[in-house]
Amino acid sequence: MEKTVIKFGTDGFRGIIAREFTFETVERIIKAIALYIRNLSQEKNTIIVGYDPRFMAKDFAKFCADLLKKYGFKVVLSSKVVPTPIVAYCAKYYPDSIGAIMLTASHNPKEYQGIKFIPNYAGPATKEITDEILKYIDCNPEEKDGGEIVEKTLEEEYFKHLEALIDFETIKANQPQIIFDGLYSSSIGYFDKILDKHNIKYEACNMFHSSDFGGGLPEPKPKFMKFKQEGYVVLANDGDADRYGVLDEEGNYISPNIVMAMLLKYLYSKGKTGCMIKTVGVSNVVDVVAEKFGIKTITTPVGFKWLSEEMRKNDTILAGEDSGGLSVGEHIPEKDGIFANLLILEMISSENKTLKQLADEIKEFAGCEFYTDRVDVELENDIQANGLMENFAKMPIIANFEIKDKLEIDGIKLFLDNGLSSLLIRKSGTEPLLRFYIESDDIQKLESIKDFVKNNT
Repeated sequence: MEKTVIKFGTDGFRGIIAREFTFETVERIIKAIALYIRNLSQEKNTIIVGYDPRFMAKDFAKFCADLLKKYGFKVVLSSKVVPTPIVAYCAKYYPDSIGAIMLTASHNPKEYQGIKFIPNYAGPATKEITDEILKYIDCNPEEKDGGEIVEKTLEEEYFKHLEALIDFETIKANQPQIIFDGLYSSSIGYFDKILDKHNIKYEACNMFHSSDFGGGLPEPKPKFMKFKQEGYVVLANDGDADRYGVLDEEGNYISPNIVMAMLLKYLYSKGKTGCMIKTVGVSNVVDVVAEKFGIKTITTPVGFKWLSEEMRKNDTILAGEDSGGLSVGEHIPEKDGIFANLLILEMISSENKTLKQLADEIKEFAGCEFYTDRVDVELENDIQANGLMENFAKMPIIANFEIKDKLEIDGIKLFLDNGLSSLLIRKSGTEPLLRFYIESDDIQKLESIKDFVKNNT
């Protein structure tokens, strides 16, 4: 039987349990990480290991810890299911830490599991780091004495850090109506626990860990956030709690794009400064708000590892992606759904307005409402995809709209007409598809661009 080909995606290695993701595969990855770390430092020797609620995640985590102990490392193994952002925080701030291992497949379906290495800057491993780790695949590190495993909970220092970032007193004083939809994810026992600690009232549902995530996907999207109640804001996280999702008081899903625009305005009003760092797929509404405040924007490819890299280089007021990943410069350079939910609650409480009111206000502040759509084109190979992208990139006019600007990051993004309409063309990372992401401040313009794409693909 051939060995699984190990590749690192935007955030670690993922595969179907018992097919690509096996104890053999995990051992090969851990050996490579051990060799990478050993060559990196002779001083720091502690590795944090955590895991999400997925099938056999605890067993895989314990297996990783046993291997690392055999290679002479001190392993701090979480004694329970733990969110990725807490493990990332510990990777940076735990004494003598050189990094962390997290067993998670994030928002993937239940049959998947994954493993990621988190360097001790507390963000996703860069491509340079994962490429270096891959060089050691199928190498065997020397066993060493002195290794040990310590099992403990990891949230105490993380909670203290959040308490320095979030105004819990204001949330408590202006107590919004809150529902925490646990969605069977790793944020259960953490998000609710910190609300309890500060005597903030909330209703809750789906509050137990489930390896099949209640039969749905571990993703905080409208399809899976089914519990709504008039007058309540509903907050949820994905499987490993690094993404967030929110419904307003009327049960409407507020997209991460609108949330980012609202939070950018809120943070600016609180005197926060720095760059707005965003992935290429983020809505133009964020650019409009940033421009009104004179905030510099930095655009990266899709994937929080690119945001993390820019966060480490620049003062950052806010960093985010349209898929629900978010952080700020004062926090770790890693997406954190628990922190995002708390910041949303602080904004609602501080402004003493409903989430719906704030969402309506941001559209008024931006001066327009943005509409989005997507066209997927199935292609046989990369040659076809690249050729089609090049054809669109060479067009001087699209749907009778002049191309005002062009951004070639992770595909091609074309800004049309008044600059408030755009067409992002990029390859899917998981399927043989070329995706056309369309956005406009006018629904008729959007339909015209959509028709043009369909007629020219």
